[in-house]
Amino acid sequence: MNPWEVLLAVAARLRFEPHNITAELDARGHYSVELDGEFPFLIKLFHYTTQRHTRGGTWHERLELFMPLDGPARFRMGEQEMELQSGDLLVVDNLKLHHVVDFPGFDTRVIVVSFLPEFVYSLGSPSHDYAFLLPFYSRVERRPHVLRSNDQITGRVHSALAKLLKCYCDGTVLPFHQAGCKAFLLEMLYHLATHFRGSKLMQWEFMRQQARSLRLKKLFDHINSHSSEKLSVKASARLAGMNPAQFMKMFKQVSGMTLVAYLNHVRLAKATRLLGETDRSIADIASEVGFVDQSYFDKRFKRAFGRTPKEFRAESRS
Repeated sequence: MNPWEVLLAVAARLRFEPHNITAELDARGHYSVELDGEFPFLIKLFHYTTQRHTRGGTWHERLELFMPLDGPARFRMGEQEMELQSGDLLVVDNLKLHHVVDFPGFDTRVIVVSFLPEFVYSLGSPSHDYAFLLPFYSRVERRPHVLRSNDQITGRVHSALAKLLKCYCDGTVLPFHQAGCKAFLLEMLYHLATHFRGSKLMQWEFMRQQARSLRLKKLFDHINSHSSEKLSVKASARLAGMNPAQFMKMFKQVSGMTLVAYLNHVRLAKATRLLGETDRSIADIASEVGFVDQSYFDKRFKRAFGRTPKEFRAESRS
């Protein structure tokens, strides 16, 4: 069997759960998952369908790799949307608001690999280990990193992922389970780093990009805790400890969208949960999440999710 067939064979004996992360989203829209401090690594196996997946954007500190197994999937990060085919691998920009986009006939299993950066590289690590994280931080081209199924290096990535998936899921019976998972993850990351080597940065630039993201974390937390409140550029810059011009440039670099667009995405994500989980009126929900004008709310919601709030509620109830 070729590496792709081996990966499918490993996946065939595993259970893929319907994508429902509502219970794991905190009040900020933050996708909160407890990770072992000694082993901050996780694989999730999801089955996405039009009827069964959690809507709305989320963000998290974990770094993430996303691969559909069966059919096409559409993924949005910030203001960029990309279509993925089976076997493609997306390097997720985790601090950008991101979500899977629904479309008619959407039905695929997905492997999601996530881990904290310090699992691979932290203070005290050998200096060359930063190379494993370059695919996540070195985007000087300003476009997402997607490994396509027909790229030259993809067979090696599929092979490493098959070994990683087997090691992770058989962990209770395999010796050195955690060491094995880390070894196969590093194998994957090595191949990704070599594939995206055209955007390789010097170590100091890598560290600067990490610091940029961390500097805005306090603001992200504030926005997601107080998304319905007005927030000016000046106030946001003050929270981040920058002047407004510096802040606007950095915010767009890190989040992939303007401050206004980011606020709207956070508000709409909260609206999807209220529409699905409560019987409150649409006007009441629009006001609750920070839209004074319901017609504007309806327009923004349809642009983001391809259906009106009323249609979305009817689908979620069915």
